Amino acid sequence: MISFYLDTSSSYLYTGLVKENKVIQEIKKEYGQELSKVSVSDIITMMDLAKISPDAVDKIFVVTGPGSFTGIRIGVTIAKTYAWALKKEIIEVSGLSAMALSYCGDKKYIMPLIDARRGFVYGALYDREGNKVIEDQYILLSELESLAASYDYDVIANSKIETKAKQVFYSPDILKIVTFYKDKKGTNPHLVNPIYLKKTEAEEKQGL
Repeated sequence: MISFYLDTSSSYLYTGLVKENKVIQEIKKEYGQELSKVSVSDIITMMDLAKISPDAVDKIFVVTGPGSFTGIRIGVTIAKTYAWALKKEIIEVSGLSAMALSYCGDKKYIMPLIDARRGFVYGALYDREGNKVIEDQYILLSELESLAASYDYDVIANSKIETKAKQVFYSPDILKIVTFYKDKKGTNPHLVNPIYLKKTEAEEKQGL
């Protein structure tokens, strides 16, 4: 069983190949605005290094959001094109869930955060088993911290966010994420769409 994992929901490219419960190749690198230009070529290089042909992949996992509008579209488009060509379904992954699953500290609860600017975040609260305690949402950080005030938690993020709790830097545990999601029912690639949580500026202006 070979699994392909992809997350471009931030300025980072997080991708990897898992074979027989082992990560055989992975990329965890920040590209900023260059992400759309390098993602496909880096994925091809990763597969070449692993000596894996694209059609040998059995399962495709992609983070569908939340996060950067442009970043999410990059990953979802790559995964949909790849899955359509291989006639495979896609297993959709919450980026916040992936962050929580990658936490390796000693707290029982984890607050994954993605900076959404102006005091807002994409955030949630999970327990160590990957269960949601507070749902994924676009919210003021102060409001989320109030909702989680009765819990003892660490924050996990891949950028510096001023929080009341200790912050741990996010580095995805691709094997753990894939293992957690491996039995989830796949989705026809034509039906996979980004999950933004936040409305676009155009939608907000139109009151949608």
